[in-house]
Amino acid sequence: MPGVPLHLIQRGNNRQACFFEEDDYRFYLEWLITYAKDAGCAVHAYVLMTNHVHLLLTPTTAGGAGELMKRLGQRYVQYVNRMYRRSGTLWEGRFRSCLTQEDSYVLGCYRYIELNPVRAGMVGHPGEYRWSSYRANAQGEMEAGLQAHACYRALGKDKEKRQAAYRELFRTQLDPGLVDQVREATNGNYALGSSRFQEEVGRALGRRVVRGRSGRPKKQPNTATMALFDSD
Repeated sequence: MPGVPLHLIQRGNNRQACFFEEDDYRFYLEWLITYAKDAGCAVHAYVLMTNHVHLLLTPTTAGGAGELMKRLGQRYVQYVNRMYRRSGTLWEGRFRSCLTQEDSYVLGCYRYIELNPVRAGMVGHPGEYRWSSYRANAQGEMEAGLQAHACYRALGKDKEKRQAAYRELFRTQLDPGLVDQVREATNGNYALGSSRFQEEVGRALGRRVVRGRSGRPKKQPNTATMALFDSD
């Protein structure tokens, strides 16, 4: 959906490594920004892990994110196959994603993405990990092509205040419930947000955007039985 933030993840095939040397990370980021601009996508946050990537972006067209990931994926696979004398696929199929409601959910995705190396036990603080957008968003380091989302800009009147407020968000752990929500929505290609947001997205896309209930429908209790449950 154009104008709606999208959190996406793309994994290496069979969860194998897709980055091997520092140049691999650098080239991927360069191509990410180039192709994002061509596809009309604003990139807000990212993290490049050893065997997968997370991105938070907002496309301006319905096919923008797909175009970006197709061109970026093909270019990077060509580079890796040539550089490391390999062949075949690198990625585990198509990327997974979730449309994300603004307000707290967007900033939650910022944190979810940039805290990934901490959750993985690779570093103790997100600022210690080189291949994420944290240093740009929280510390003001130059990051050509990164565009702040409106929710980020609302954190303060100027750059210094926004960065200080953003750093403050990382003083507390991300709520485990939100972590589970982001994971489930992204892996299932669902909508991340309130029930109303999910309903609006579902109507706009004409498909289910929440997890369905598993198992057979439960038999409805009779009125006498229902009275037993009304006391709560």
